[in-house]
Amino acid sequence: MAPDAAASGTAPGRLTLPVRGMHCAACVGKVERALARVPGVTVATVNLATERATIEHDPGRASVDDLRQAVAAAGYELAEPPAPSDGEPDDRERAERAREQRVLRRRFLVGAALSAPVVLGSMPELFPWAPAALRDPWVLLLLTTPVQFWVGASFHAGFLRDLRHRTASMATLVSLGTSAAYLFSLAVTLRPDLFASMGAMTYYETAAVVITLVVLGRWLEARARGRTSEAIRRLVALAPRTARVLRDGAEHDVPTADVLVGDLVRIRPGERIPVDGTVVEGTSSVDESMLTGESLPVEKAPGTGVVAGSVNRTGSFVFRATRVGRETTLARIVALVEAAQGSRAPIQRLADRVAAVFVPIVLALAAATLAGWWWLGPEPAFLHALTASVAVLVIACPCAMGLATPTAIMVATGRGAEHGVLVRSAAALETLHRVDTLVFDKTGTLTVGRPTVTDVVALAGGEDEVLALAAAAEQGSEHPIGEAILSRAKDRGLALPPVAGFTTVPGQGMDAMAPDGRVLLGNRTLMDARGIEVDAAAAARAEALAAEGKTVVHLALAGRLLGLVAVADVLKPEAAATVARLRAQGLAVVMLTGDHRATAEAVARQAGIERVLAEVLPEDKTREVARLQGEGRRVAMVGDGINDAPALAQADVGIAMGSGTDVAMEAADVTLMRGDLRGVEAAVSLSRRTIRIVKENLVWAFGYNIVLIPVAAGVLYPVWGVLLSPILAGAAMAFSSVSVVTNSLRLKRWRPSDGG
Repeated sequence: MAPDAAASGTAPGRLTLPVRGMHCAACVGKVERALARVPGVTVATVNLATERATIEHDPGRASVDDLRQAVAAAGYELAEPPAPSDGEPDDRERAERAREQRVLRRRFLVGAALSAPVVLGSMPELFPWAPAALRDPWVLLLLTTPVQFWVGASFHAGFLRDLRHRTASMATLVSLGTSAAYLFSLAVTLRPDLFASMGAMTYYETAAVVITLVVLGRWLEARARGRTSEAIRRLVALAPRTARVLRDGAEHDVPTADVLVGDLVRIRPGERIPVDGTVVEGTSSVDESMLTGESLPVEKAPGTGVVAGSVNRTGSFVFRATRVGRETTLARIVALVEAAQGSRAPIQRLADRVAAVFVPIVLALAAATLAGWWWLGPEPAFLHALTASVAVLVIACPCAMGLATPTAIMVATGRGAEHGVLVRSAAALETLHRVDTLVFDKTGTLTVGRPTVTDVVALAGGEDEVLALAAAAEQGSEHPIGEAILSRAKDRGLALPPVAGFTTVPGQGMDAMAPDGRVLLGNRTLMDARGIEVDAAAAARAEALAAEGKTVVHLALAGRLLGLVAVADVLKPEAAATVARLRAQGLAVVMLTGDHRATAEAVARQAGIERVLAEVLPEDKTREVARLQGEGRRVAMVGDGINDAPALAQADVGIAMGSGTDVAMEAADVTLMRGDLRGVEAAVSLSRRTIRIVKENLVWAFGYNIVLIPVAAGVLYPVWGVLLSPILAGAAMAFSSVSVVTNSLRLKRWRPSDGG
């Protein structure tokens, strides 16, 4: 594997690396532009919430060192890749996040401890009981200086970095605003005689409190952002660290990473399964709910598959490893969710475009505010000008804009994965909420995907006798209809009569010999060819069953028609109710199938689907989806992800049903880890809920700036005498970012049963 591929855990040419030093949407834009300018980079996407850059590039032209140097030149750090998600929790990244939170917490507590007495001493009219010593400007200077230069060190360092690169960011705004207040206060303290005539006063409390509040906001934001990635950590932690492998006739506990394909692994009650495999010995029930969302345990026996991360409940068994390391279903789910969380939704582009020009505009507004108040404002004009311009700088930090979309996407994709809804990208999650037409494949999607006995009609004798004789005649058959009949007889516990001399009649059925005479089992053509009379009542019943989309098998014994057995690929139990709920939500539902129209329409009637596209060849399914899109519809195609892959790719959103096979996960935008149709409804619900949260976030982020920047600039002062203080501006700015992240965390309460 190429080095870049190894670093990212994905295919060569795609790389995901942590970025350090970003604090706002403007930072995101600068890092993206720096990466995009590197020769060989085709796409560069930076996610503020995850603090990661996803880069698609030509490894031969753009090395990791090239990318790192470009980011460093922009004033940020492209860090070493985290440990790959191969079943081990990413301890290093968690430790880094915890360290960041500790640093911010410590700086906030120091800032709060020093800022409190500064506020008491600076506002004697509000706190007349404060010690007189706190009113001394030199004491205020002594208390404020550590806050300005230690608590706020990262802002000043960021401003100097921006200055070197002739750019601007949140750090520029905070550093300029607080430094202006601090330096003006310092001048008043050093030469009070020069400023006394203009009624000047110190603004130490502005510098100290604003920095403390902004650091508080960043600390709370870091804590909340840490919670957005909990789903990934829980998924990764599902795989146990060790496995009990049978080698050389003995059991050995080895690290999960050392399990090889073909190894035999023993699982005891209560243990988690370390890798994917196939049971070879023993039986048990396994809880796969953390991977599929299915609450009921799944019975396992020799020949059935098991997946890493699921929990063994009752029995003990041995399985042969078939997928290990990054190839397990669990590891691929984690990789898929990580990719989705690092991707960008189309709705995010608006925020990015605004943020790219927002900070320079704010700097211009702050300068205009300073000049306007100084020129036109009431006395003391300069003090009013300083207060208003600092408030504009502080309140305009575009943190909330950069967090509005990615935090919601992170929580939604993680939450979906916990319930068996895997979303490949943020774009797919956004597109799904706009879909107005759902196209369902029939076989294996709406139906169970295998023949099932639906009716046993006894024309002579009893139903059990008819079913037992039919099953006995099918004992040597490998045809799906024969297997269905045998399965039903087994389920009923029927004893099969002795039958021998099986002969297949191509296109018609089969015959065999029973003690009571010759047995014929097949279609009406076989009965007519062998002279078996089918009376009008039997013929009418057979035609009625066929009209329901069922295959009718005739059973004759010793020259007399004994009964009918109807077999069909039946609807999944939840199909009709799910279709009804989707239609109630305003979605058009279409069935697409290669089956004969009569069969297709019979199934559609049962499911409550009005529009049927039948007798469509597999290669023509794509054309049918495109035709629906040509009608102006936004189409989601729901299929099994294998023979429907081209149609899944053609649709606006492809949804693959099943167990997360390779083809399904590659072809579809959304993969449902179990074959339950309610997963489609859950995916639509998750998309709608997520986009609603994103829009709320964007309204809050944009609305906050649009409304409060003019207030900070003083547009309300001439009418109502309202002037927003820098301290309140700092508090509002911090609250804005935290509220956006907190709003996104509401998605953690989403359940598949929730409406859109």
